[in-house]
Amino acid sequence: MTNPILVEAWRAETLESFHRGVICIVDENNKVLYSKGDIYQDCFPRSAMKYLQHIPLLESGALEKFGFSLEEIAIMCGSHNAESYHVETVNSILTKIGLDKYALQCGAHYPMLPKDFIPMYAQGAAPQDIHNNCSGKHAGFLSLCVFNNWDTETYLSPEHPLQKLIKETCASMYEVDMNTMHYAFDGCSAPIYNVNVYHQAIGYKNLICNEKYDARRQKACNLIIEAVSKYPEMVAGTDRYCTDMMKICHKEVIGKTGAEGIFCLGFKNKRWGACIKIDDGKMLPQYNVAQAIIESSKLFSKEQLMPLHKYLNDEIKNWNQKSTGKLIVNKIILEELANMNNE
Repeated sequence: MTNPILVEAWRAETLESFHRGVICIVDENNKVLYSKGDIYQDCFPRSAMKYLQHIPLLESGALEKFGFSLEEIAIMCGSHNAESYHVETVNSILTKIGLDKYALQCGAHYPMLPKDFIPMYAQGAAPQDIHNNCSGKHAGFLSLCVFNNWDTETYLSPEHPLQKLIKETCASMYEVDMNTMHYAFDGCSAPIYNVNVYHQAIGYKNLICNEKYDARRQKACNLIIEAVSKYPEMVAGTDRYCTDMMKICHKEVIGKTGAEGIFCLGFKNKRWGACIKIDDGKMLPQYNVAQAIIESSKLFSKEQLMPLHKYLNDEIKNWNQKSTGKLIVNKIILEELANMNNE
């Protein structure tokens, strides 16, 4: 099955390239409300799994023991830019659990933004693991290890009790057989599991529609929703779609990007879950489609969404900042989404 074109790249009046992929939106009963492409296509949630990976930590009692703030919970769920406040928040988590930045095993890379990496580079300072966009996630992993007296040296092994518990929890949230979830390693060396697009949408629906779970699970899910909604800057940072979107939509919509073209959404009052997968793995098209779903939902006025509208019709500029074209969502997709919300 060839997936449909979701996003088109136009240069002047010519369609220069396009991005195929999958969209799945489910309701609270797991009924598919809208789909494009093969929704049973297997892929890895990548960083979109982060919202679910910290449910075990928040169910454990570690929150109460260590006194984690909502900002700290949000950065555990984030893929941050390593701006100064991100690094400070990850350090705060590590201090509370009695570890330091050298306990992180996510790998080192420079901060994302020139304002942060240029001074480091100019001073000859090497990046450290704490600058990794996943350092908050790893600080959360280590927190549960310290709480349970688990080994912190091997916390990334798929056989570690931490990772086994995360897999079990994610399987429950995605509503899949744990034995069908095969592991690989993410960019930060943590185990990641294959889950099809349909069940990734279900996972985010279950995050926001969590009444069927016990009180501990409900509290953990609601804490994650509250944290990323109130502190979206911790989830990503300056000039990032996750942050920009939740600053505007935080009372209604939560979302998280994942590498290789994944974006997952939860719509609180509509009680929807959604997953987008861009087949070629490009990152920008996932934001175009996510914004199209949000704009078609009729949850917000045009005025409210104006700061985000650039993500729907994304202007392409060259090195001289001259407009050369734009990324736009396929018109058929836009019409179908609009019609879904008119029914």
